[in-house]
Amino acid sequence: MSGVHDIGGRPCREPVHLTEGGEGVFEQGWHARALAVTLAVGMLGEWNLDASRHARECLAEDDYRSLSYYEIWMAALSNLLVRSELVRKSELSEPGSAEDLPLRASAPRANQIAKILNRGSPTARETAATRRFRVGQLVRACCPHRNRFVDGGHTRLPSYVRGRTGKICRTRQAHVLPDSNAHFLGEQPEYVYSVQFSMSELWQSGAEHGVDEVMLDLWESYLEPA
Repeated sequence: MSGVHDIGGRPCREPVHLTEGGEGVFEQGWHARALAVTLAVGMLGEWNLDASRHARECLAEDDYRSLSYYEIWMAALSNLLVRSELVRKSELSEPGSAEDLPLRASAPRANQIAKILNRGSPTARETAATRRFRVGQLVRACCPHRNRFVDGGHTRLPSYVRGRTGKICRTRQAHVLPDSNAHFLGEQPEYVYSVQFSMSELWQSGAEHGVDEVMLDLWESYLEPA
C-alpha cells in the first residue's frame, strides 16, 4: 500500500526537528503512557503487529500529516478498539461513561512487563517451501507491487525500490508475511532476503555508482529474477 506514510526517497517538504527527550527517551510524559497503553491493549491478542501498523497507514491523509508520532499511534489504537468492539465510540468521546471492568486473569502484572518486552515477539517461522533465490543473484523488486490478498492492503515493500534491481547479499529465515498477517489471513511465512541496491539505481543522481548503497530485507514474493 502506497500512502501518505510511504515517504522514503521522496523530497522532504518540511524541516526535521530534533528534540531532547523530556523523560528518558520520551519528549513528553504522555508519550510513555501512549506506548504503555498500546502495548497493554495489544497483549489482549485481538490483533497483531502488522494489523496495528496497517491501522496507522489507514488514517485519513490530513490527520496523518497533522498528528504527531504518538498521536498517530493513539488515533489508530482508538480505531482498532472500536472495530474490535472492545470500546464504544461514546466511551472514547465521554470517558466518564466507560464501564469499570475487572482485569482479565491473563493480564500481565507490572513485575512481568520487563521480561515480556525483552522477549519480544519473534516472527521467524518454519516453512517447507524451497528458496527461489540465492546469494549473489540479481533480483528486481516487483513493480507494481500490490498486496495480492487485499486491494490496497498492507505491504512492507517501500515504493522507492519498486522496479529497481539489486543483489541478494544474504538469505534469512522465513518470517511471517505482513501482507497476509495484517488482514488476519494467516501468517503464510516466506523467506526473507537482504538485498543491496546502489544509490544510483534507486535515484539515478546524487550518488556515485558503487560507493553508496541501501540494504533492504525483503520477503520473497516482493522479488523477481532480474
